[in-house]
Amino acid sequence: MTTLPLPRLQDLAVGSLGLALAHVERGDFDAVRHALTHAVAGGVSSGSNASLFHGAPALEFVLNCAGADRSDVREAVDRVVVARLATARQRQKSGALASVAEFDLIEGLAGLGALLLTRGTPSPILEDVLAYLVSLAQPIHSVGQKLPGWWTSAGPSGTELDGGHGNNGIAHGISGPLAVLSLAVRHGVQVPGHHEAIALFASWLDTYGGDYWTTRKQLKASQPRTLTPSRPSWCYGRAGIARAQQLAALALDDPARRYAAEEALLQTLTDPAWLGRINDATLCHGWAGLLCVTRTVTNDSPTPDRFATLSADLHQRLIADIDDLPESGFLEGRLGAQLAAEGTDTTGWTRLLLIT
Repeated sequence: MTTLPLPRLQDLAVGSLGLALAHVERGDFDAVRHALTHAVAGGVSSGSNASLFHGAPALEFVLNCAGADRSDVREAVDRVVVARLATARQRQKSGALASVAEFDLIEGLAGLGALLLTRGTPSPILEDVLAYLVSLAQPIHSVGQKLPGWWTSAGPSGTELDGGHGNNGIAHGISGPLAVLSLAVRHGVQVPGHHEAIALFASWLDTYGGDYWTTRKQLKASQPRTLTPSRPSWCYGRAGIARAQQLAALALDDPARRYAAEEALLQTLTDPAWLGRINDATLCHGWAGLLCVTRTVTNDSPTPDRFATLSADLHQRLIADIDDLPESGFLEGRLGAQLAAEGTDTTGWTRLLLIT
């Protein structure tokens, strides 16, 4: 007997909720209702697997983009956040290392914080999430070594890695908490230690952000290793990190950091050795994500004209490669790539990527 996988209807990355989000941005509300009905047909998760990209939090994100407020969904999300915070605090008290899923954008509290920032009225729970993210700036001691508070024992793939790693990307690493804290400043919400945590995370990325992740061997090295070109995508790499650094600079009112972040993106977009590592059109790690990042960096730059030709080139590359994508989903398929190509953000859907 063959067991078929359950459909991921309530998943933003690949399921019907991603389709609903695209319809919201396009203003096709008959299609929105159809997609949402399909998405919630089997129920909506508010359990341990609920996150910005799955279950009740994902549903609330779509509803917020549509300007719809469902108190039952919001209350379910609040319960998810409270439970996740309790688990995180218990882990911290034990002295154990974090898991990526505890704090990251895709599954963790950075993603839930990003969601709470989309609410019209700031939630009291938002400050609790921000306080948790700030707490990641406190080092943790493991096997006689002082490590960053976001260090994990497992490797990026989730399997055990000797010595663990510190993830740097915006999807799964410390750039996610950095972006949430920086965006919270824009929303006028801050907690004790807020600016200090932003500065610490940004400084870490100054040193180690050229790599997707950092190992204990790299921590012990006298000098950071020489960078070699890698895929400069939204999820990992220079593009997403550059936007997180620009947001940090704006939060800290640091023109030098803002300039450095913008220069890092410019150098990436003009260097064939780096740009040539992009090989598909997706939001997650392809042309669509790179274009969305470039647009947001441009919007916050005092010299936006520097990016105009580069954005046009990225758009052409995106258009040329969309039809080659084998999947139809939002994050790694045609749906998200098409939305990026259309170039609108009326509903604030790019908040899902922690770049706005």
